[in-house]
Amino acid sequence: MKPKIGITMGDFNGIGPEISLKAILSPEIRRICVPVLIGSIDVFEYYAKILKLKITLQEVHHIVKTNIEFLPIIPVRKFRIPKISPGKISFEAGRLAAESVIAAAVLSLNNEIDGMVTAPLAKEAIDFNGIPFIGQTEMLAAITKTKHYTMLFTHPKIKIALATIHIPIKNVSEELSTRIIMDKLKVMDTSLRTDFAIKKPKIAVLGLNPHAGENGKIGKEEIETIIPAIKYSRNKKINVSGPFSPDGFFGSGEYKKFDAILAMYHDQGLIPLKLLGFEHGVNFTAGLPIVRTSPDHGTAFEIAGKGIANPSSMISAIKEAVYIIKNRLLSKK
Repeated sequence: MKPKIGITMGDFNGIGPEISLKAILSPEIRRICVPVLIGSIDVFEYYAKILKLKITLQEVHHIVKTNIEFLPIIPVRKFRIPKISPGKISFEAGRLAAESVIAAAVLSLNNEIDGMVTAPLAKEAIDFNGIPFIGQTEMLAAITKTKHYTMLFTHPKIKIALATIHIPIKNVSEELSTRIIMDKLKVMDTSLRTDFAIKKPKIAVLGLNPHAGENGKIGKEEIETIIPAIKYSRNKKINVSGPFSPDGFFGSGEYKKFDAILAMYHDQGLIPLKLLGFEHGVNFTAGLPIVRTSPDHGTAFEIAGKGIANPSSMISAIKEAVYIIKNRLLSKK
């Protein structure tokens, strides 16, 4: 049977609803899964009208099988019509976006859907609500009670995980520890084997400092933190190499020799990935008991409501979720 994929609305003043509608109307997506929208039917109807889509949207409470006559929507705040203002950050948009993620997570944990794909939301809008989360990744880890997880960004040419996520650059060094890096490497190794069907994954670790510290001349983090984590992980039969100097590692094409790379901070990993192909990057949360992917871009408020948003990354995220679901099922046999 085709897997059921829940697709959250995202921030309704951003491009989330638009790219979700465009993606699930794609023949390649309808061929591989049963897409289910999660959010407000009023929002999706608003953007369907802008896009001049000839579709029927219908609220449902149980997903049983594919229905080609309408697109099913699991409602969030069914009896409240949101005030939609494309391009604007709003309290209500943030709350509905967060509630859609929570609803999808619960559906996943209850096995009512097989996986979830989250459309972009604005962290600032969630902050307005007093919700103590700084991103969807952290939110889902809390909901699923997952201690060890990592953001694993995938692209047809590269996979990059992050040792630290959404923190200021000035805090990266103090946040890093040998234990954190070891935990990330273990999550990566397990995920590459189970979620991506790589039997003997090879992982590269990047250094934090220029030239990977030059044996302590440009920082001690490599010697004191990163190298001990690599040695310990090798003792645990994880095939890991490094630390590599990031500029030479990517510039020389060395990254092509590895199945995945662990970067020390957000932009260190995301800049090369997005240079390789901004429109096809996918964010996968490795380590969760549920399958969650998302497009590797933000809300794009500047083009919201104009009907010009590119759904390629959303399509890639849905396809990746289906791929991971199938691999997890095969790993259990």
